[in-house]
Amino acid sequence: MVELKKVLSEENIKDRIERVAKQISSDYKDKNLVLIGILKGSFIFMADLMRHINIPLIADFMGASSYHQGTSPSETVKITKDITVDIKGKDVLVIEDIIDTGRTLSFLLNHLKSFEPASIKICTHIKKNERREIDIHIDYACHTIEKGFLVGYGLDYNEAYRNLPEIYHMKF
Repeated sequence: MVELKKVLSEENIKDRIERVAKQISSDYKDKNLVLIGILKGSFIFMADLMRHINIPLIADFMGASSYHQGTSPSETVKITKDITVDIKGKDVLVIEDIIDTGRTLSFLLNHLKSFEPASIKICTHIKKNERREIDIHIDYACHTIEKGFLVGYGLDYNEAYRNLPEIYHMKF
């Protein structure tokens, strides 16, 4: 039997996204901003974040997989969908739902650097430190949660629970 314990409310999520979007709008004023959401988990967060960024931007998505049927990340990261926009000379902001081990994001950052953007920064909805293996500088984080397996607001367990409007700790 699965138990869900609420960690972040809808209101808390909305408030933090608005604050982070305001900071991004200020930091990227007069720049060529490209948001790249990492599928599938970031799509809800990215949509809400974009609606609060008040400067021109381009949006694209990448798909990556490191969890293969379960709660533990696999050693293998693979790109399931690559970007389709030209990012050469542009300022890229990678949008993640959660940064856990750092392995997937590190792999994707190295891939994106090969396209020669002017800059690459990272925005995540949740920074989680429990299993961090690779030290990655996170430029914008809405929330820090130390541990637990999280679902809701785009985060899933075997593709389920993404539709929940809040973040929950899943207990097995």
